[in-house]
Amino acid sequence: MNTLSYKTESAKKETVERNWFVIDAEGEVVGRLCTKIATVLKGKHKPSYTPHVDCGDFIVVVNADKVRFTGNKMSDKQYVRYSGYPGGQKFATPSDMIDKKPRFVIENAVKGMLPKNKLGRAMVKKLFVYDGPDHPHEAQKPQPFEF
Repeated sequence: MNTLSYKTESAKKETVERNWFVIDAEGEVVGRLCTKIATVLKGKHKPSYTPHVDCGDFIVVVNADKVRFTGNKMSDKQYVRYSGYPGGQKFATPSDMIDKKPRFVIENAVKGMLPKNKLGRAMVKKLFVYDGPDHPHEAQKPQPFEF
């Protein structure tokens, strides 16, 4: 006699429904904003979340140049890159990066919160970050995301 009254359904690549969300990053704290973005990209906000399937939604972030950091991170935090040559290590603060490439701050933080494998690389492709208030994704009818 089978007494199991439910059956766990795993999401499949073909059955995943993806929505579009737009997030206004003006005045938001970077780390807190990016954890919510990473959760939506993974699909953990859905009841049909399956760890081995990319079931997340698309995210459009606007006003990426108006994010903020808490404490002294704007001047003390450092992004490090290395060219591969001796003496080729370079450092930049978030205030430098927001002046040069405002998208980098959010993209880098979200990418660090996703899995480091094929699935994570597929998830990060669903993130679109823009410096100003305009974006070219109006045809997808993105809904504002409530935190």
